[in-house]
Amino acid sequence: MKIKNASVFTAEGCFRHKDICTENERFSDISPDPEEIDADGCLMIPGLFDIHFHGCGGYDFCDATAEALEHIAAYELKHGVTSICPASMTLSEEALIRICKNAVSYRNAWRPGHTSRLCGIHLEGPFISLKKKGAQNPDWAANPDPELFKRLLDASEGLVKLVTIAPELDGAMEFIRRFSSEVRISLGHTDCDYETALEAFGAGAGHMTHLFNAMPPFTHRNPGPIGAGFDRPYVTPELICDGVHVEPTAVRAAFALFGEDRMILISDSMRAAGMPDGVYTLGGLSVSVHGSRAVLKDGTLAGSVTNLLDCMRTAVRKMKIPLESAVKAVTVNPAGAVGEDREYGSIEVGKYADFLLLDSDTLELKKVFSHGKEVRQ
Repeated sequence: MKIKNASVFTAEGCFRHKDICTENERFSDISPDPEEIDADGCLMIPGLFDIHFHGCGGYDFCDATAEALEHIAAYELKHGVTSICPASMTLSEEALIRICKNAVSYRNAWRPGHTSRLCGIHLEGPFISLKKKGAQNPDWAANPDPELFKRLLDASEGLVKLVTIAPELDGAMEFIRRFSSEVRISLGHTDCDYETALEAFGAGAGHMTHLFNAMPPFTHRNPGPIGAGFDRPYVTPELICDGVHVEPTAVRAAFALFGEDRMILISDSMRAAGMPDGVYTLGGLSVSVHGSRAVLKDGTLAGSVTNLLDCMRTAVRKMKIPLESAVKAVTVNPAGAVGEDREYGSIEVGKYADFLLLDSDTLELKKVFSHGKEVRQ
């Protein structure tokens, strides 16, 4: 197949008018297939990666059922997210084991074209600080437990790609040193100071869970974990860009502080994304949804109700982030953070042909392709 006349987001991080070919599910130099798509007036960008979200369309990853994952992945693909790394919550070991095994079953049965590819699992708990628990269930919060984590790794058959941890907890540094070569360790739901975060990054952590949220603020005398992340150029921070969790000035400041090659946009969406206002659940806790806000009874934000493509649009339109920077933050950067950038995340010969066509003016989604196959909307 040949896609003609599109403005293509290249591996160099800019848009160029060029033709793109696919063959046998991948981008290629030439295509023996006579099919052509005229993409005049469209932007062609890689398929989106959401490496931190909980659910959508009335379902949650923690439901741990085949039906839930199928519906979640179908919704995500319909909205341009071709690769997903859904997040668990702070739950019991038995619940987390079920979640991991359900993800493995989905991964093993997946075929391109109808649902998003599950590229990993983000364990957002239970190794969190009660002082910064956010919408996590405090009943299951625990200090880092290497044996528990090893059982979860085994149950996931290698699908766990990210784990959130509060580095001030007892045993955290030993945990980071032991597992940082196997998974990407993210600092989050933490009340740690600058020195503790810096030690954690030195021990092997390399990621930050929803920057600004559920962590101490960055100030001129107490730079905290945000300052430590800035000081270590290999650290990749996530940012919820739904227009609720982080103010526009802070979004622009984060991009200026960390740079476009490090920033990762996430949706952190929960099951109410794509659903009407009402009462839902997240990690066993009751959540009230009104408009774009999802909150616990005490007013604590409980995830978002916005998909990642809409977060990207919000970053560009309302936060005034350059389009090229926003596209990087939802494609190549998250792909790299979970070790998927060798075959996904950018439009390059040899990589899998996951891509979107967007209207150049409105950023409206026109077409979605997964492994070179058009997804029927």
